[in-house]
Amino acid sequence: MPIKITVLNNGPLKIEGIEEAFQLCDASGATFDLAGKTTIFLCRCGASQKKPFCDGAHRTCNFVSEVKADANK
Repeated sequence: MPIKITVLNNGPLKIEGIEEAFQLCDASGATFDLAGKTTIFLCRCGASQKKPFCDGAHRTCNFVSEVKADANK
């Protein structure tokens, strides 16, 4: 299964299909522990206390973002 990234309306990025070879790194190159995870949610609102992961803070900070793919591209 390929990795699928979905931009959720007014919420995080949902990343599905994570396998052992998938890495999420910080700016210095250190990796986040994703052991046993096949799906993760990454914060887009900036209010999460668990960055880069979503903790649901978008629900209380009035984050609004509905991104649509352009079918013509």
